[in-house]
Amino acid sequence: MNYLNISEGRKIRYALVDGDKNKPYLIFLHEGLGCIEMWKNFPRELCAQTGCPGLLYDRTGYGKSSPEREQRTNNYLHDYAFKELPEIIEALIPKTPYILIGHSDGASIALINGSERDRFCKGIVTEAAHVFVEAEAITGIQIADKAFNKNGPRGLQKYHGENSHQMFKAWSETWLSDWFRDWNIESLLHKISCPVLALQGALDQYGTKKQLDAITSQVSGPAKMHMIPDCGHTPHLERPQFVLNLMGEFVREIQG
Repeated sequence: MNYLNISEGRKIRYALVDGDKNKPYLIFLHEGLGCIEMWKNFPRELCAQTGCPGLLYDRTGYGKSSPEREQRTNNYLHDYAFKELPEIIEALIPKTPYILIGHSDGASIALINGSERDRFCKGIVTEAAHVFVEAEAITGIQIADKAFNKNGPRGLQKYHGENSHQMFKAWSETWLSDWFRDWNIESLLHKISCPVLALQGALDQYGTKKQLDAITSQVSGPAKMHMIPDCGHTPHLERPQFVLNLMGEFVREIQG
């Protein structure tokens, strides 16, 4: 693993996956409780299938990166998308074509970032993206929060160490707060002109098909959606081969 120093004295841990440098980088953006390791072997398998190089990193507050120093606001995902991600891209793969592959919070970050219409962003893949807050998300997070309050960080400590408690509570308290209920990024979707592949598990406990419908109907570029049967919130781990095939085909189409 490697570390990158970015603004405000923060340290970001990242990993690179080998591939053909003439092809777009696949940038993997983890979920709201995720980090590099929680992607498991999926990024390497997708890079191997497509020949593309890859970039993964722990966002501020996650994994082995610097902890968050400020309270989250209604725009915390915008901060990750418009401030942190561009800084990482500029430092590690400047002026290089890339495809954003985001899961859950990471998928929302990918869409927000894509609204900037960076000419080097060649496509976006979303898994379980949120573009507005649904009742299903509130219920799912309430269940997760109760389990955390009862059992503590346990499994999360393996991945996030000292960041575990702060990270989980930043996530759960934000999404369960009254001031976050009106969070909505639909107004940005029409600005996304690159190709989009939107995926979601049919059994996702945090959202419904309304998320896919909103994304694919409102982006201005070509868009495809897939509801994945017998699958919950983490398609790339629950149905890995199915998702590899969908993403691989999408990436190859972009490469032409």
